[in-house]
Amino acid sequence: MNIKIFIILLLLFLSCKAQNGTEPMEQKEPIEQTEPITKPDSLGQTGTTEQSDTMKNSKSFSYLALGDSYTIGESVSEKERYPNQFADSLRLLKYKIENPLIIARTGWTTDELNKGIDAVSPKGKYDLVTLLIGVNNQYRGRDTAEYRAQFAQLLKRSINYSALGNKGVIVISIPDWGATPFAEDRNRELIAKQIDIFNKINKEESEKESVYYFDITGISRQAVTSPELIARDRLHPSGKMYQLWVKLFFDSAFNILKEGLK
Repeated sequence: MNIKIFIILLLLFLSCKAQNGTEPMEQKEPIEQTEPITKPDSLGQTGTTEQSDTMKNSKSFSYLALGDSYTIGESVSEKERYPNQFADSLRLLKYKIENPLIIARTGWTTDELNKGIDAVSPKGKYDLVTLLIGVNNQYRGRDTAEYRAQFAQLLKRSINYSALGNKGVIVISIPDWGATPFAEDRNRELIAKQIDIFNKINKEESEKESVYYFDITGISRQAVTSPELIARDRLHPSGKMYQLWVKLFFDSAFNILKEGLK
């Protein structure tokens, strides 16, 4: 074979091999994965993001809290009051709620709370209403029959202020002040028995009206061994105790608010 022809053929062969080689193609960047359309919300339930945002942003809830020193938060800061702690807990979940309207004063009995409500004369309906009253009736030695009648009246007023009627009302039991350092030289056993009698009454009246009822008295009695649950005045709950109350009734209160959106 002519040497020139051989060289030409060899060059053509090598050129074709280079064009048809087996080197790997350049790898593309992976496609970014998008978030699923449905994802759990703050409470662990599943729903579309659009539905969740609509529920959270469609309304600002209202809250009426009725009571005495335990509701106004004697000896704690405003943010440590249990109505305010509930509102702040809701805001952490990205829900809107107005500052609670608190009608309460240290020392109030049932009849004095009634007069206090008359003086403020709240307008409209509220998405949530809580009622806690009676410790001063017990402290002053007031009649239990009187307490029943006046508590029943307050409960009906609470229901009337509720946008959901009886389904929007929460009654909270009376704490046992006999478990506090303030009462260390008192007859704690007698105080406990009397508190239980008053709580039996408010629970019975709550059951008659089919409202939510939460017994926080057991939590208050933990103060005997847990001094951090008591405020600096040695008598009223600390913000930490109020936090335990809110933890107890939060789910039910939250469900009340969700029901109002339907």
